[in-house]
Amino acid sequence: MRIGLHTGYWTAGPPAGVADAVVLADQAGLDSVWTAEAYGSDAFTPLAWWGARTHQIRLGTAVAQMYARTPTATAMAAITLDHLSGGRFILGLGASGPQVVEGWYGQPYRRPLARTREYVDIVRQVFARERPVSFDGDFFQLPLAEPDDAVRSDTTPMGLGRALRPTVHPLRRDLPIHLAAEGPKNIALSAEIADGWLPMFYAPRLDSEFCGLLEDGFAKRSDERLPRDQFEISATVPVVVRDDVEEAADAVRPFFALYIGGMGAKGANFHLEAVARLGYREVCDDVQRLYLEGRKEDAARAIPTELVQDVALVGTLDDVARGMAAWEQTAVTTMVLQADQATLLALASSPLLAQAG
Repeated sequence: MRIGLHTGYWTAGPPAGVADAVVLADQAGLDSVWTAEAYGSDAFTPLAWWGARTHQIRLGTAVAQMYARTPTATAMAAITLDHLSGGRFILGLGASGPQVVEGWYGQPYRRPLARTREYVDIVRQVFARERPVSFDGDFFQLPLAEPDDAVRSDTTPMGLGRALRPTVHPLRRDLPIHLAAEGPKNIALSAEIADGWLPMFYAPRLDSEFCGLLEDGFAKRSDERLPRDQFEISATVPVVVRDDVEEAADAVRPFFALYIGGMGAKGANFHLEAVARLGYREVCDDVQRLYLEGRKEDAARAIPTELVQDVALVGTLDDVARGMAAWEQTAVTTMVLQADQATLLALASSPLLAQAG
């Protein structure tokens, strides 16, 4: 199993030490480095900036939000980064959720799976560069034509659009597309139309269930350009090395409380539902209630150590090593480690990463 590095979200500014950590990851032979975006920093710019100092590590977005850019704009960014990196780019895409999409991007969040299908189809057309890009879907129309019965307004198309091919020839027509997915149908969709899946809350003990959802998607594959044996699962795994398990778990409890309690509206929090499906429904409901009441510290304390250990690696280096052994028995192809500087330094001075890679 390969090892990757997740740089995480920015807070008030660029995270300290990440640029050097990316260089060290490249020198150490790690497989990949990944960036993220929510409603602050974007995923592409840091990857280009930090990746410019690397030579072999793959560069991925985990994830680029589909509502942030049109499919053709995303494809342009992907083609550009793939050329500049010498064919090392991975396009990780995600639909985000209604709070961000409707609150930050000002777009309606409806039928995200159907919209994802259309989005990926258009991106692949750009990558293929076989003909001018055209699409007539429920969410995207290229070129945009003027309806015959249109009543003219400032939003009425002029009807002058033409189908275009990218002027830049893609370095790789099979540039990989990975999908971030948490719900069962979305996980299956990843296996059906993408080159990889980017899970966030992956519990090794439920590996067979995740594989079953992927099998549902593989059974529907119709694109021969997507070889099943090359499908990747790059799971984000929080890692904290401390003197004992509880001290390490305390470092990541606020992270879980934020996602379960605050990263989504009540009744429409996909992260909460993903964790609940791991067997923690009552915990999730309690954490969300506390978080929405403004009791964030109490919400963090309500995260049981068992939950943390299910989806993260916490404790001493020996604890982390034992945890990695369990992950190696799963379908996951890359563990994308999300760690603080202290943990990265501890891992860098141990043989764990070299053994895992």
